[in-house]
Amino acid sequence: MPSYTALINPISGGGRAPRVWEPIARALGAQGVTVSTELTRGQQHAVETAAAAARRGDIVIAVGGDGLVRDVAAGVYGTGAAMAIVPGGRGNDLARKLELPHDAAGLASMLARAVTRKVDVIEAGGRVVLGNVYVGIDSVATEAINNARWLPGLVAYRLAPIGAILRWTAPEFTLTTAEWSRRGRMHMVVVANSGRYGHGLNIVPSADLDSGVLDVLTVADARAARSYASSPRRSRGAVQAPEVSVARATEITVDADRPVPVHADGDYLCELPVTVRVVPAALDLVVP
Repeated sequence: MPSYTALINPISGGGRAPRVWEPIARALGAQGVTVSTELTRGQQHAVETAAAAARRGDIVIAVGGDGLVRDVAAGVYGTGAAMAIVPGGRGNDLARKLELPHDAAGLASMLARAVTRKVDVIEAGGRVVLGNVYVGIDSVATEAINNARWLPGLVAYRLAPIGAILRWTAPEFTLTTAEWSRRGRMHMVVVANSGRYGHGLNIVPSADLDSGVLDVLTVADARAARSYASSPRRSRGAVQAPEVSVARATEITVDADRPVPVHADGDYLCELPVTVRVVPAALDLVVP
């Protein structure tokens, strides 16, 4: 039977992560599963604690949102150990992509079975990312979301893009890969591994966690495109609009003619330019 270390972000989901974990811990204990727990004290502490647990041979559980999932992945990556996710944040978009159980009994059962799936990871800006790297309206909106943690998650995720659009003009982006390049005024560039972010939005439906490639979505500067970031179409994965296109790459460099923050899985990553590359089958994730 596997042994686990659960890292819990005490502020994820407005403080709900510890409450989410309690019944799961009781259910695992009743099944004889060994679990140690620790509250995280910040990004670096999460990465280092995850790495230490992975080196001991534990499966490391991220109990929190997509940011903690990213930090735990960074610690586990390269150790040969596996990780698991218990969604306890505001967005939980990677958990949605993986179709993880929503209830404590289902999550406990998944953890006890410890069935794993190999997934790709992204390396970008000197960091490990599981979901997506994005720059443009969405990264500016994410800054506003993270400054409004007092708002309910869905409200913040829906209002912030509208505020970003009202003050936005499209930069000229340059995208460079070994196979193709593109330059033009764009509202957003998403380099996707999972394709899901923004509290349930299926932004790049073609993206797959084990495809071995990155799906690069761009939204060109056009009259209709300005409202795309706040459109309900995105929740349905509608990318058929003429201003929206998707290409594929294994490595891409993104730059622009003015500073635009680069974000990954809900948090600031770096400034432009940024080179993003996929590492296929690089991490074992516990799945249903």
